[in-house]
Amino acid sequence: MRVAVTGTPGTGKTTATDRLTENRENADTIDAADGLDVVHLNEVIREEGLSTGTDTERDSLVADLDAVDAWLDERTTNARVTLVESHLAHRLDADRVIVLRCDPAELEDRLATRGEPDASIAENAESEALDVILGEAVERHGREAVYEIDATDRAPEDVAGEIAAVVAGEREPSAGTVSFVEYL
Repeated sequence: MRVAVTGTPGTGKTTATDRLTENRENADTIDAADGLDVVHLNEVIREEGLSTGTDTERDSLVADLDAVDAWLDERTTNARVTLVESHLAHRLDADRVIVLRCDPAELEDRLATRGEPDASIAENAESEALDVILGEAVERHGREAVYEIDATDRAPEDVAGEIAAVVAGEREPSAGTVSFVEYL
C-alpha cells in the first residue's frame, strides 16, 4: 500500500514521519513487523536527479513527476506500506492521502524560523488558507481517500500517531474538516 503524506511546506511532514518510525507505539499500530518504508521525496528528487530544471524564482528544483512515479513503481522493498512524504506527494499515485494542515499564522512562524524568504512565507500561508493542497488531493484521489490532520499546536508524536491510525485503517477519511479561511 502506498500512502502519501502531503501538505504545505512547514506543516510538519518530515518531522512527523520521522517520529513515526522512531516511536515504538506507532510502529506497533501499523504492524512494523511487515515493514514500513518512508520515502522523503524531496531528497529522492535531488539525489536521483528526478527534476526538469530549477525554478529560479523559488530557488527550488522542478520535479519530473512522471520520472518520480516511475522511480517509485520500480522501487522494490519488503515493506507492506510505503509512506511518501512531500508537498508534492498528493500528485502521485497513492491508496490514501494524508494532508497535514497548520494555521497560516503558525505556518508563517515556522517558515520564518527556517529562514525562508518573506515572499515564500506569504505564498505558503495564503496557499494553506485557501486549501490548495487539500483541493488538489481531493481532485486527484477523491474525498474517500483523503485524510486531514490539523498539526497546529500538536506535538510531532501526536501527529505521527494520527498518521499511524490512517495507515492502520483506524480512522475515517476527513477531507474538508479543517478551515483557515478566516486568515484571509
